Amino acid sequence: MMRRAFLITASALLTLSVLLLCAGQAGRHPEASSAGTGQMLNVAAVRDDGSTTPISSKQVALYDNGIEQSIKNFSPDPSPAKIVLLVDNSLTIRADVQKLENATKEFAYEIYEGDKLLIVGYDEQAEIVADWTDDAKSIENSLKTFRKKGQPFLFDALAAVVEQALLPLGPTNQKRAIIVISDGLDRGSKTHFDQILSELQRQDITVYAVQAADRTGGALRCDQPKPKQVIQQLVDGTGGRVFPIQDPQTAAKAICDELRKNRYILSYSPSSIPFGEARRLLLLADDGIKARAKMMQPPQ
Repeated sequence: MMRRAFLITASALLTLSVLLLCAGQAGRHPEASSAGTGQMLNVAAVRDDGSTTPISSKQVALYDNGIEQSIKNFSPDPSPAKIVLLVDNSLTIRADVQKLENATKEFAYEIYEGDKLLIVGYDEQAEIVADWTDDAKSIENSLKTFRKKGQPFLFDALAAVVEQALLPLGPTNQKRAIIVISDGLDRGSKTHFDQILSELQRQDITVYAVQAADRTGGALRCDQPKPKQVIQQLVDGTGGRVFPIQDPQTAAKAICDELRKNRYILSYSPSSIPFGEARRLLLLADDGIKARAKMMQPPQ
């Protein structure tokens, strides 16, 4: 009788253990949705009439994968910015060294208190021209190191800036921008365009462009993105803007003003969103308001 009771007890314990093990394994299954995970989005928003009245969450709408999201918060972000000037000084760019210097110098005198500039020149290598600073005179003096040589490895230069200059600086919602002074041509990068665009979007880094004339005249192999398309996709995909190199003062003032006066942080908890997939973002605003943000959220 004692042996039979022991067998029954052991059997019951084994059954209970199996049930607990199954329940534990079920709890380790990956989530089907990222609902409940808060996300932040950097937004540029301005009123058409120039009014400085803050824009509220009721005046914007966010769609994530075609589904309207509930915005938890939409608040102005007047904090300082980390700004990288990425300057193409390759041999064939259709802008002389003086024009590149002038375009770069304007930003040194337009940044706001607390902003920091990093100036990087690139051809086949990306090299620091002026390390993080807000000293306009120091920046101006450093620009004499610009020269024109080699091929433009734009995508490799962007990847180096993201990885080595912008990633260690703080949380992903920190205000960070890259200003590309180039025509958008890449010749020889190991980094693919889609790869660097996706990383910029993942990190929510805004790209602006001060665009030089297209040195290719549109004649480029069909398996490569054309320079104008590169510039447009970089700025559209990350919520930036394009300016012509002929008027660098206007470009510098508009970009620096926007980063300090017209930036907002939008927070939301994605709902009904598939886990581990790239998602399209669409930001809309009421009439009389222009708003921009990145257009894609790659998988984390």
